[in-house]
Amino acid sequence: MERDGQLELYDRLAARLKEAHTRVRTLQVPEGVRVALTRKLLVITAASKHDLADAARRVDRLMTDIDEGRFPEEQAGKGRDGSR
Repeated sequence: MERDGQLELYDRLAARLKEAHTRVRTLQVPEGVRVALTRKLLVITAASKHDLADAARRVDRLMTDIDEGRFPEEQAGKGRDGSR
């Protein structure tokens, strides 16, 4: 029974992450902001391998921030690879 709950959570999280990646890709924001959001999504995706419930909370929080227009700041002076 617990396994069914985990599978259901996994399915919901996978759908939510897919939606989040699509939203980030289509946002009209500076490239640095898009990169920061993409990195956040990659961290959440990696975390989902260890804690599904935490990853679900984190992606929900990120989507709320996006919906409310709260974006990470662009890191000035950094190249694409993070070097200065």
